[in-house]
Amino acid sequence: MALRIPPLLWLLLCGLLMWPAILLPAGSGMQWRPLAWPLLLAGMLIMTGAAASFVRQHTTLHPQQPQVSNTLVTDGLFRYSRNPMYLGMALCLAGWALWLAQVWAWPGVAVFVAVITRWQIVPEERILAAKFGAAYAAYCRRTRRWL
Repeated sequence: MALRIPPLLWLLLCGLLMWPAILLPAGSGMQWRPLAWPLLLAGMLIMTGAAASFVRQHTTLHPQQPQVSNTLVTDGLFRYSRNPMYLGMALCLAGWALWLAQVWAWPGVAVFVAVITRWQIVPEERILAAKFGAAYAAYCRRTRRWL
């Protein structure tokens, strides 16, 4: 299953998993709802900025084919997170959870983080470590996986 399901599909699946929470009466989280849009916007900006770094470096954006990467991107948002695109997706789901104003929506965010870590990030890291060797190991030592 590793690297077979695109991360955007995982994002949509987890968002749909969270959807039934909207059928429940509004939870006590209604006061947090105004933060949903800024969080969603932040997630989208992070994803876009990270993708732009890949485009600038002329390397692949295709998450199922990290082996065709020709450059190890470590600048921009990648100075703070090795996976800013996935971080942005998680922030979008967190914004969705805030909008739903239900505690029952939050497991969808946790599921996304767990699934993406296990089935996308870990396999990517193995491939990038094999491809970029010591440079990737040094990058991993100075930059966290998520934040």
